[in-house]
Amino acid sequence: MKRSHILMLLGIALTAPAVSHAQLAGSTLVAVSVAEMRDITLGWSAKRQILGQAVYNDSNERVGSVDDIIVSGDKAVSYAIVNAGGFLAVAKHDVAVPVSAFKLTNDKLVLPGATRDALKAAPEFEYAN
Repeated sequence: MKRSHILMLLGIALTAPAVSHAQLAGSTLVAVSVAEMRDITLGWSAKRQILGQAVYNDSNERVGSVDDIIVSGDKAVSYAIVNAGGFLAVAKHDVAVPVSAFKLTNDKLVLPGATRDALKAAPEFEYAN
């Protein structure tokens, strides 16, 4: 008798996690958990804090602006696409810059050692078709 109770409790314990995450047939989980949401809210928003933001060098000179971010196959943000051309998009010159090169200083995106001329001399980034 005791053995059957233990087996029944073990069966319930093993199936409980599956039941709590059960989905309807043909459905896909598309949202995040509450714990993941806490991590997400502490992260950066590409739309609010990165895209369109000015990029400065360590001399506080504006050298470009962030037009896009590239997410690599391993789901990591790997490059920022910086427009080093004109500020009115008249002479656009996009350059891929590793995100590890940026620093956040006084709420500004800083690319230490960068100059507008150095970025314009870098190979132009073009999207693959």
